[in-house]
Amino acid sequence: MSTPVIQVSELTKSFYRHGQRGLVVVDRVSFSVPQGQIVAFLGPNGAGKSTTIDMILGLSSPDSGQVKVLGEPPRKAACSGKCQAVLQSGGLLPDFTVRETIQAVAAAHGARGRVKDVIKRWDLSSFARRKVEKCSGGQQQRLRFALAMLSDPQVLILDEPTAGLDVEARRKFWRIMREEADAGRTIIFATHYIEEADDFAERVIFISEGKIVADGPIEKIRASVRGATVSAVIPGASTKELAGLPGVKTVSINGDRITLDTTQPDDVARYLLNRTSAYDLLVSTTSLEDAFIELTHSRDAKAKDAA
Repeated sequence: MSTPVIQVSELTKSFYRHGQRGLVVVDRVSFSVPQGQIVAFLGPNGAGKSTTIDMILGLSSPDSGQVKVLGEPPRKAACSGKCQAVLQSGGLLPDFTVRETIQAVAAAHGARGRVKDVIKRWDLSSFARRKVEKCSGGQQQRLRFALAMLSDPQVLILDEPTAGLDVEARRKFWRIMREEADAGRTIIFATHYIEEADDFAERVIFISEGKIVADGPIEKIRASVRGATVSAVIPGASTKELAGLPGVKTVSINGDRITLDTTQPDDVARYLLNRTSAYDLLVSTTSLEDAFIELTHSRDAKAKDAA
């Protein structure tokens, strides 16, 4: 079995005040990411997303636990250019032109031969001679993407990557990210655009109050939270039999149409089609946004009960 590209083990981080341990912002977080996977990191503000990303990048150190990126300490992977990040702000010299910025970073990475390619790929030619301080927020963000790609990294860490981009630029960005993942690059991104996670991620990690509350493929997370509904017209169906199917929570009847609330919609639909006289079958899944809300509220409710 190949070594994960990113391995996070029992990561814990607290904020301290006057030498005293205060809020635990990341609480024993563990996950691994294989090569070429696109992972969305979701959670409400203050959940611990950015703090976790900082530790994966080596920008801060955990109180306990360990992070490995490509089998190396995070700072080593970042300094070698194997792992690159695109953060929301900072990191640009306002008095440099766009081209000068790219050339300077390319020289540091020994990547002068990639300057023309990244300028073209990220549509920077039309403002390459413009000073960075004169560029719009979206243009500066595209410049950050170009800079991140100069070292030909194996891992990309993105924090709110499409902030400041218009709809067309966002669409092009995700097309390029798909191409990069298909080429074997591993991508982790934190975003407030839940529809982006729904559309582009292969896997979602939900974090709330410093803990991972769900981790897996989007369809699995949707089903595990509220499940899905499978309904069909089934003349003479046995509700007792249907209620006993694995994953079925409830069975409701409206005439000949029966609706099942289930955590295993694919298995239930297959059973109905193969083992009953069902027809006009419909499957409706929970949206990722619904899952996000329920996971967050469920954890809040448990915390109140514990208090």
